Amino acid sequence: MRRSTTGGGDVNLTNDRDTVLTRYMEGPALLERAIAGLQSADLNAPPLGGGWTIKQIVHHIVDGDDLWKACIKAALGNEGGEFTLEWYWSLPQQVWAERWGYAHRSLDSSIALFRANRDHVVQLLEQVPDAWSRTIGVRQPNGEVETVSAGLVVEMQAEHVEHHVTRILAIRREGGGA
Repeated sequence: MRRSTTGGGDVNLTNDRDTVLTRYMEGPALLERAIAGLQSADLNAPPLGGGWTIKQIVHHIVDGDDLWKACIKAALGNEGGEFTLEWYWSLPQQVWAERWGYAHRSLDSSIALFRANRDHVVQLLEQVPDAWSRTIGVRQPNGEVETVSAGLVVEMQAEHVEHHVTRILAIRREGGGA
């Protein structure tokens, strides 16, 4: 997570609001295009170099988006408060993948949740005055608190999808997901 600058709640957004919102809203369609045409065997095939299957990556994207939606809502409803994912960060990602059944869950409900969450957040951002710049302290695993804006979290989540879609496409090219 990029740190905010000191004073005034300014944050290090790399793109303007409209660009970030467009990328954020395109996330579900980007993910759906990346997995289009894949069969169950493709979704569950282990990548040649190891790591998560495409199906596991999709669930990771959606579950992460759902978690960070809570941070955005906290910033909008309790500006200056504190948000933590200590309970989540205390375990390795692979443990969550196993506990949350990434290998066995349907993608349909996750994709539907992803679309709904993105629509929900955009509606909030449109209706809450100064939503984009409202801030929350995010307690990091090392105990430090970083002040971030709702806009920065939205940008972070847009980048998260793009990063993992790049990985999904690489897995497809290498033959571990047609």
